[in-house]
Amino acid sequence: MPWDRTCALKERSSFVSDAEGSRTSIAELCRQYGVSRKTGYKWLDRFAAEGDRGLLDRSHAALNSPHRMSDAVAEAVLGVRAQYASWGPKKIRSWLADRHPAQVWPAQSTIGALLQSKGLTVPRKRRQHVPMSAPLSHCSHPNDVWSVDFKGCFRTGDGGRCDPLTLQDAHSRYLLRCQVVKRPTGACVWPIFDAALREFGVPLRVRSDNGPPFAGLGAGGLSALSIRLVKAGVTPERIAPGKPQQNGRLERFHLTLKSETASPPAANLRAQQRRFDAFRTLYNEERPHEALGQTPPARHYTASERRYSGKLREPEYANGIEVRRVRRSGEIKWQSHTLYLSQALSGEPVGAQPIAEGLWLLCYGPVELGIIDHRGRLRTARRPASHNRPAS
Repeated sequence: MPWDRTCALKERSSFVSDAEGSRTSIAELCRQYGVSRKTGYKWLDRFAAEGDRGLLDRSHAALNSPHRMSDAVAEAVLGVRAQYASWGPKKIRSWLADRHPAQVWPAQSTIGALLQSKGLTVPRKRRQHVPMSAPLSHCSHPNDVWSVDFKGCFRTGDGGRCDPLTLQDAHSRYLLRCQVVKRPTGACVWPIFDAALREFGVPLRVRSDNGPPFAGLGAGGLSALSIRLVKAGVTPERIAPGKPQQNGRLERFHLTLKSETASPPAANLRAQQRRFDAFRTLYNEERPHEALGQTPPARHYTASERRYSGKLREPEYANGIEVRRVRRSGEIKWQSHTLYLSQALSGEPVGAQPIAEGLWLLCYGPVELGIIDHRGRLRTARRPASHNRPAS
């Protein structure tokens, strides 16, 4: 039979003793022990060279590993990890390869094994990924859509309330603003938009949820903030109620922002803002982004060619569109009827375009407010698909 696995050393010793004290041929002896002649001669040669020690099992590991990570490479990998404690093998390798392209860097799995051997990995729970919604497919260029939202308030170390507002280019993931606001109101948010528009130009659309200060309860869901955006040349765009995945890129970013800057929070609001500022620079210019081929957002973002002078202009309407100025009460006079639109639209011009017999499409610039029917009532029903919105 083959060597007994439970007492291989004993079997080999017996084989050697029988081979030395018996007149039986080695071939016959190997048949009796159930091993090949090659194996038999191997153990005889080892015994002759090393004695009983030569009958012990030997490691099959290679004596030399030409692809083994060098100490210098391991030190570089660990140095990046020490600097960016939340980065995994993929980001570390991309960061190193980008800055030292002449060096051959280990595979992600090798870097992962190194981190694991140093106790620097934390197993992650597998999350269910929600597919992106259709509106995101329109983000084919920088400044097609800016996404805006509040991360969610939390308390700093001194008990202060922190309401960070984030503004991100949806195509490039470039973080335009990450700023603490005094209060989550339109009056406090507009200066942040104004500064971003002056620095980066005017996007086509700004996407938000349906809450204040981004949306209101009047016609078209307009708020004082979204009216200012229209007057700056931007079309407000709101996700469907209860569908945060339609702004999924910003929602996902908030998870990263929380883990990198607010776990735990800073001692006070000023220190927290310093964290946000430092992270914004790191996120835009250095941190590899998986959706961008492990390159940072700054390489994919360019400012808008539509510049912003700081002056807000009322929407203009084409010939053939009837224009009404909204009263202080939020109403307009339409034929013999009075229609309430929104207090936020007070003093603003709205335009009505005929779209069918007895039907008028009412808009504020690019924003549809509803359809006026032949009875003088404002309805939110969709207009006929064959008609276009009024030119502005």
